[in-house]
Amino acid sequence: DSALKIRVPNEEYQVKLTPGVSLLEGSCQKSPEVNDDGLHIKLRLKVDEYSASDSVIERLKVQEKYCFQCQSCRATLLKDVFKRVLPLPNGNWNTLVDDWCCHPDPFANKKLHPKQEDCLLGDTYILLTRDRSCDQSLTQTPGHKTVGVLCKKCSAVLGEAVTTVIKFYITEIVVKQSEDEECAVTQQQFLERSLASRLFELSSAQSIFRFSIQTPGGKSVIMLWLLNTDTLIASFSERVRSCDSLISASDHHLDEHQSCPAVCAVKVLYLPCTQAKHQAVNAWQKDITVHPLALPESTCEEILQLLTACTSTLPSSLRSMNSYQ
Repeated sequence: DSALKIRVPNEEYQVKLTPGVSLLEGSCQKSPEVNDDGLHIKLRLKVDEYSASDSVIERLKVQEKYCFQCQSCRATLLKDVFKRVLPLPNGNWNTLVDDWCCHPDPFANKKLHPKQEDCLLGDTYILLTRDRSCDQSLTQTPGHKTVGVLCKKCSAVLGEAVTTVIKFYITEIVVKQSEDEECAVTQQQFLERSLASRLFELSSAQSIFRFSIQTPGGKSVIMLWLLNTDTLIASFSERVRSCDSLISASDHHLDEHQSCPAVCAVKVLYLPCTQAKHQAVNAWQKDITVHPLALPESTCEEILQLLTACTSTLPSSLRSMNSYQ
């Protein structure tokens, strides 16, 4: 395993690089000036092969048994085996039809619903047919325009219901191949990994790099620009941060030889959709290259908090670029 050692007076730090990653000798470059937040050093890394963990959308296969659990309380919601697992048209489908077709959209105002033993995959959700077992684990609450689906045990919002169809958002459910399969991650880590893996998949498959994180009703909450997906991050401070999550912290004090593994991360620019940013947000909303990603409003707010917390771990000089964070 490769490691990067940093020596300062009376102390030594060690960053353990992830497997398959090594430092290119002679690539170390110091910044010519020392900023208020310290000395910046740039290094080049060699990666043997990069791969991100798959999201739920990529893992679901036909003829496999799956157990769906609530992400908040881990209560089992349903078990199913699918004969068909099919992708839905992406979020910009209607706009593209309007721009490229010379005839009226034949699919306007029509919904694609799964049949029995079908699983339809959206960008941020899956569609399943409802069966009797759902009555034991799920409850519904009428909303202004949609019917919400909640976990009966903890009342967490999981998605929406349309007649006999259930829409589960991928950030709200855990999908396993057995109930006994372990999932030792916190809710924040789960949200972080779910979003990062989905951004990676969409950018790789469709060359999409700009996203609008929005509510199911179409209210934009965050404008997000994906820069790259092969970043490694390691952090040391007087209050050492946990390396399993970029936003959680622990009270461990520095030892003489403190080590910390470098963790994979995606690098993004983001813009909260506030009234002060109305002009920039309005320009993004009119751009058809911006891809909408719909999630529950509470989850959108959690993502904004996550991004803000991640940004706060960076040196102050690296926290913004023009009007973006």
